[in-house]
Amino acid sequence: MNLFKRANQDFKPDPKTATWVKTLHLTVQQRQRLSKWLLYCLTLILAVVVQDVIMSRIRFLGGTTDLAICVILLITILEGTETGSLFVLIASTFYYFSGSAPGAYSIGLLCFLGVTATLLRQMYLHRSKGSVVLCSCLAAVGYELGLFIVGIFSELTLFSRLPSFLVTSAACVITIIPLYKLIYKIGLIGGNTWKE
Repeated sequence: MNLFKRANQDFKPDPKTATWVKTLHLTVQQRQRLSKWLLYCLTLILAVVVQDVIMSRIRFLGGTTDLAICVILLITILEGTETGSLFVLIASTFYYFSGSAPGAYSIGLLCFLGVTATLLRQMYLHRSKGSVVLCSCLAAVGYELGLFIVGIFSELTLFSRLPSFLVTSAACVITIIPLYKLIYKIGLIGGNTWKE
């Protein structure tokens, strides 16, 4: 009996003063990374809104720019294969459900091209502005040509519309170059997890 009392006295339950803020305590680096991903998400949402409201009305030789595609591909390639592949899957799904994507096949097309361009960049090129922009531009051109091929086989477009897809590809390439600085600055928040 005495032993049981001593065991009860040794056991002290945790204090019940833990608040919600203490439970969800984040370090400075975790808060910075959280803010980085929130800024990435806001940039993608802003790109989709600007694309649908403004850029879709501006046509040059039948083509326009795909601003959201440029943002998705740049973030994917900057973040690397581990993080970037998850991001491109979530972002392309969001892009499809936002109503801006031409079809559900854009999810697979973006994932394939984003991960392939990221692997190409990491395996064969040094990390630099030129390599990230080059791989993003190649992926954007591949996406537009992939849309054209799917449109041909689905009988949604004609072969004579190829120049408008090429104009859209060129507009994406031109858009990626200044967009890189914004995405790169956001990517520096919270430290760089990409080690080569």
